[in-house]
Amino acid sequence: MLPAVVRQRSAGSLPFILTRSLATEHVSSPLPDLPLVPPQKYPQKTTKPRLYPHPRTAEHNQNSTLPKLPPKFGRNQLLPVSSSTRALLESIVDRFDAPIRYAFAYGSGVFEQDGYAASSPAQALEDPGAPMLDFMFAVTHPAHFHSINMHQNPSHYPLHARTLGSSYVSKIGEMGPGVWFNAYVPVNGVMIKYGVTTVDNLCSDLLNWRTLYLAGRMHKPLRIIKDDARVRLTQQVNLTSAIRAALLTLPEEFSEVELFERIAGISYTGDPRMMLPAENRGKVGNIVRKQSPQFKELYHRLVVGLPGVHWPVQLTTIKQDVSPRARSAHLKKLPSNLLAGVKNNYASNPELEADEAAYWVELAGDERLPSVLSAEMGKIVRYPATLQSVKGIVSAGIGKSIRYSSAKIGKWWSGS
Repeated sequence: MLPAVVRQRSAGSLPFILTRSLATEHVSSPLPDLPLVPPQKYPQKTTKPRLYPHPRTAEHNQNSTLPKLPPKFGRNQLLPVSSSTRALLESIVDRFDAPIRYAFAYGSGVFEQDGYAASSPAQALEDPGAPMLDFMFAVTHPAHFHSINMHQNPSHYPLHARTLGSSYVSKIGEMGPGVWFNAYVPVNGVMIKYGVTTVDNLCSDLLNWRTLYLAGRMHKPLRIIKDDARVRLTQQVNLTSAIRAALLTLPEEFSEVELFERIAGISYTGDPRMMLPAENRGKVGNIVRKQSPQFKELYHRLVVGLPGVHWPVQLTTIKQDVSPRARSAHLKKLPSNLLAGVKNNYASNPELEADEAAYWVELAGDERLPSVLSAEMGKIVRYPATLQSVKGIVSAGIGKSIRYSSAKIGKWWSGS
C-alpha cells in the first residue's frame, strides 16, 4: 500500500511543479558597468647576476628574531676580492645542496701570503704544495647537513664516516672546537678544504672566546660568501675584542704592522703546531706582510672608535693612552672566558672587588698584565687545537692526513 500512495502523491504534484515553474518569471536586474579587470600577471622570478657587490644573505634563517642590521653595519667585514675569485668562490658554495646559513673563504688561496709562489687554486690538483681553498660553513643542524651532503658528495668523506653515518660525523664534529673538516676535495676544477660547524657554536666562540679556534680564524682577512645578521653582529664584537687584547699588550706608540701581527698571532699563541713541524713558524709575518691593506680595512674604523686611541688614516703609527684608567676600559670588556682566566691570576681581594671601577684600574695597572694575557690566550687555544689535530686523522682518513701533514712539514722547514 505504501509504495502506491507515494507514487500517487508524486504523480499528483507534478502538474503543480510544472505550473509553478512556468508561472515564475526570471527577472534579471541590470548590473552596473564595471571596468574590465586585466588578467593577473604573476611576477617573474628574477635572479641576481653572478657578480653583485655584496655576499648573499642566507635563506635558511626564517626563525631568527634578530632584526635586520643597518645597511652599513659591519661593512669593514666585506673585504673585496677580484671578480674571478668571487665568481669561483660563489660557484663552489652553490654546488652544495645541503643548507648553509653562513659561509666564508679564508687563507692563502683567497688572499696572498708570503711564502707561497703565485699560483692558481687549480694547481693544488697536481701540486701538493699549492694552497687549497679553505672554506667554513655554519649550519643550523649539522646532522641534517651531513646527511644530505653524504648523499650528494659521498667521496668527500672517508669510508668509515660513510659507514657510520651523519649522526656519527656530527658527534665527532662537536668535540673540541666543534668543527668537522673535509680536506682535499676537488670541486669545480680546484682543490678545497671545508669545515662544518653550527651557527650557535660559531657565535659562542666569537663572543666568549671559548676555544678561539673559529674566532681566531676570523681575526684575519676573509671573504664572506653567505651572510647572516647574527654572525655579522657577533663578528664585530670579536674583532673589537681582538683590538682590546692587542692594545693591552702594546706600548704607548707602535706601528700598524705591530698591531696586525699581534692580532693575527692570537690564534697561534699556544697552538702546538707552531712548536712541532706542523706549521710554518713565520706564518704570522707572512700573512701580515701581504695583507696589510685588508687588515687596515678590517680594523681601522673599530680602532679609532675606541677611547684613548689615535690613528690618522694616512699614518702608519698608532698612539694610545696607557694610563691604568684608560687600559681598564679595555680590560673589563674582554671576552668572558679570557677575563675569567686573567682574574684567576690575581689574589681575591673582597674589599677592592667591592669597588668595581677601582678593581679594574688596579688590574690594568699591573705590569704583569701583558704576559698574563698572552699566557691565558695560549691556554684557551692549546687544548682545542690539539684535539682538532687528532680529529683531523678521523675526519680526513689516513691517506689524506699523511698528505696534509707532509705539506705542513714542508712549510715548517721553509719557515726556519
